[in-house]
Amino acid sequence: MECPHRLHHWTVPSTMFTMSLPSFLWLWRIAAWSMGLSLLAYLLLAITGVWMFRARRLQQEEPSWLHSFHYMIGSCMVSLVLLLLLIGIIGTLGHFGSLGHSPHLIAGLTAVVLVLLSAGSALLINARRLWARRIHISANIVLFFGFAWVSLTGWSVVQKYLP
Repeated sequence: MECPHRLHHWTVPSTMFTMSLPSFLWLWRIAAWSMGLSLLAYLLLAITGVWMFRARRLQQEEPSWLHSFHYMIGSCMVSLVLLLLLIGIIGTLGHFGSLGHSPHLIAGLTAVVLVLLSAGSALLINARRLWARRIHISANIVLFFGFAWVSLTGWSVVQKYLP
């Protein structure tokens, strides 16, 4: 059978994986908080990133805590996005028994890849690897649109689970 969204349905045999929970609403509450905190982290990262960029351009001294704070918030965002991925997989498999019911899967995977690309390139940034900074900044600009896409497609997914 062809999927209407041209996405593949990945199914888990019922003998191998069964979730008999009365409601997945608790899972979606965690997802909503995680998404909200991810967006807050993204905003804080953008502010501190622009602050570091501006200080570098103007050859000004940065506060000593700024880099550490930026890395700490970035680590939190990576953790939150991976939690969202886990919640999405568990919730969708538990509710439908398969993945690929909407474009939200592709949007979510795109956002996860962009976040991991951003975090990985951030770890490589130094004076000899200027390309890493360009990748980091570019990934974060594209991530803005990725988060918008995930939010829009996620809203339609949430509607399927609400009573």
